[in-house]
Amino acid sequence: MTLPQIFRRNIHRLFLKSLLVASPSYWRLKTLCMIASLLSSLWMIPTATAKEPFFSSELIFPLHPQHNHAPGIVELTDGELLVSWYRGSGERKADDVAVYGARKKPNQKEWTDAFLMVDTPGFPDGNTCLWLDPKGQLHLFWPLVLANSWESCITQQLISASPTGSGSPAWSQRASLWLKPDDFSSTVTPMLDAFVETIPRPIPEKLGQEITEVRSRLADKLFQRLGWQPRCKPTQLPSGRVLLPLYSDTYSFSLMAISDDGGNSWRASKPLIGFGNIQPSVLRRNNGTLVAYMRENGFTQKVRVCESSDDGESWGPVVSIDLPNPGSGLDAVRLQNGHWVLIHNDTTQGRNRLAVSLSEDEGHSWPITCHLEDQPSGSYHYPAIIQSRDGHLHAVYSYFVEGGKSMKHAEFDEAWIRVEAAREAAKNAKINP
Repeated sequence: MTLPQIFRRNIHRLFLKSLLVASPSYWRLKTLCMIASLLSSLWMIPTATAKEPFFSSELIFPLHPQHNHAPGIVELTDGELLVSWYRGSGERKADDVAVYGARKKPNQKEWTDAFLMVDTPGFPDGNTCLWLDPKGQLHLFWPLVLANSWESCITQQLISASPTGSGSPAWSQRASLWLKPDDFSSTVTPMLDAFVETIPRPIPEKLGQEITEVRSRLADKLFQRLGWQPRCKPTQLPSGRVLLPLYSDTYSFSLMAISDDGGNSWRASKPLIGFGNIQPSVLRRNNGTLVAYMRENGFTQKVRVCESSDDGESWGPVVSIDLPNPGSGLDAVRLQNGHWVLIHNDTTQGRNRLAVSLSEDEGHSWPITCHLEDQPSGSYHYPAIIQSRDGHLHAVYSYFVEGGKSMKHAEFDEAWIRVEAAREAAKNAKINP
């Protein structure tokens, strides 16, 4: 009997047994709905020809004493995986921070030793993301911090025409993304005033100071043009347009760097304004609508979402959806079959639990969730996720525990998400009868 069959049988029994319990509590009713959804999704997994659910995970390098954070991941043309992150004695205030990488060759279980990808001597380098363009060229994006503050950073781009091999790719081009957004002060100022009215009173002193600072910087051209930095991978549209999601800690909102020439030149979109919506990850619906999922950097403790109907030129209202977020990065990917996967910390405090959620309706609902990490302590965060050509999902994330820091890689498939979500739901139902 296959694992899907086993879980179908066990969950079906659990579901029927729960229905026989008189006067179920609200929690039991909610669990029953979840189990019913999972049962339905598992029933859709073929049993005669389907492969067993797949999962494996490993640290990319042994626990390290320095700060290792903010990874990106990409599959190269030969099937090898390349991961990037930054390493140093701190973050923006530490001038020794540089970008490192590691490779995993096809059919190999181990990652190569970490190697230096880029270093700007005397300046911190920051969040990394990777993109392989249709020509097979590798693009690495990261912020160069000029004055030890996120507000002073400029996003950098390196391009490698032949990224396969060993060690660091050979870089053939380097550019800075000099963005010149249209002056948004007249639009944003009344939005900031309206936002402030929604903040619970009394407004904490620190938050009040931050609001005053943002207000004073809205019309400053220097702050409008500096401080835009990446975290999540670019999205390429059917037209060929490339959107590189960027965010600003100056204003605590986001925008897109837009390229219509394959990543050779960039310009700024209209901003995504929610005062607390940063680090976007962008997916495209079949009808052309773009959806940006963002980290909560305010007080709603929910994932933030914004949509565009004009290929990323402008964006609608930023709203919160019913997925918790403790103020931590997330990422998303559209699968080959059209389903969407979101990887995120599904807590309101702490980053000790890292979830994978599956949507079958292009992000309108996320009924299926399981966990890559669910620990009493530690931080498992800033994930990046892709789907490789063989259909497997590859997630890499910062792994912080008492003994040090590393990057962790998890490889799994959609069947594993469904089966693991069913297992977790069944376990929770037993714990909370």
